[in-house]
Amino acid sequence: MLRRCLAVLAAFFALFATVTAASARVDIKVDLASQRMQVQTADGESYSWAISSGREGYRTIRGSFQPYRLEKKWYSRKYGGNMPNAIFFRGGFAIHGTGAVGMLGRPASHGCVRLHPANAAKLFALVQKHGKGATRIAINGIAPDQNSRFAKAKPAKTQAQVAKAKRQSPDWATARGRVLQPAHGYVDPGAALGFRPVGRSQGDWFFRR
Repeated sequence: MLRRCLAVLAAFFALFATVTAASARVDIKVDLASQRMQVQTADGESYSWAISSGREGYRTIRGSFQPYRLEKKWYSRKYGGNMPNAIFFRGGFAIHGTGAVGMLGRPASHGCVRLHPANAAKLFALVQKHGKGATRIAINGIAPDQNSRFAKAKPAKTQAQVAKAKRQSPDWATARGRVLQPAHGYVDPGAALGFRPVGRSQGDWFFRR
């Protein structure tokens, strides 16, 4: 009985998702990998725009959403920036225009989806025309910089580099023996370690390798 109920619920939710997608009159698809947005409307309008998603350290959330608030003029108090034609779809995440148009096409935001101001204004008008309830936003993919940061491991030293480092390291044990060995008399610790004086000021010697 429980299995049958779960199967019915699963079928209901699948049907609901299908109907919602089919009824969307503004279909917005964001591909984080290519840093582009595809917009398709039920009356035949189609657009492809460059975006900027969240840069490294600021993730743009993925999934399917609907706008819940439209703000023609908005200013981010948290990050100190203008967000014209903001379409909020989850918490503080929004699609909005940006003045940093030179960064479009690669991750640069604090998590929002940035557009050229003209494209943001066009999208805002489309959502206003068709309604928030008839707009579907799908965000998929992985931003380029989130892949590359795992491939920045420091290269291992070669055998030649290790041998060179050993040759250049002071022989502390030998130097200590030379300093403390009475038969040799007093040995300047700096000289024992391969240093030589380069100057003297007020009775203090300064040494270098």
